[in-house]
Amino acid sequence: MTGKKILVVDDDEDMRRGLGIRLKASGYNVVFAYDAISATGMARKEKPDLIILDIGLPGGDGFIVMERLVSISETSIPVIILTGRDPSTNRKRAIEAGAKAFFLKPADNDQLLAAVGKALGESERAAPTAGPARQSAEYWDLSQDDQ
Repeated sequence: MTGKKILVVDDDEDMRRGLGIRLKASGYNVVFAYDAISATGMARKEKPDLIILDIGLPGGDGFIVMERLVSISETSIPVIILTGRDPSTNRKRAIEAGAKAFFLKPADNDQLLAAVGKALGESERAAPTAGPARQSAEYWDLSQDDQ
């Protein structure tokens, strides 16, 4: 079991619950936030190893949360975007904000867990490195160079 802590930020309770179950089954400790304000508070309090972040949040969008995270942490906390918002504009903003991956809801569980492992540096969970940055119509590995 990994024991790494993941902060899941989403205003949809069912989404938080579902992600929590998947992540806990994979050995992660999971904490939750439901809006932009609670997200920054939980990041400060819990000091997660990774954040899975929705863009559409009450109290400010996910990009505002990412900006606030810079002032919270001495080191960069990896962020994976998981959203229902249009990727044609939001993926570029996610890249510029430093996200490690961008997923459209609902995410493929295996791809999401592989991206989590890769972002955390867990080679045994990392996704295969072969292939283009865009793995499918719903997932982009933002750490690839061919954006």
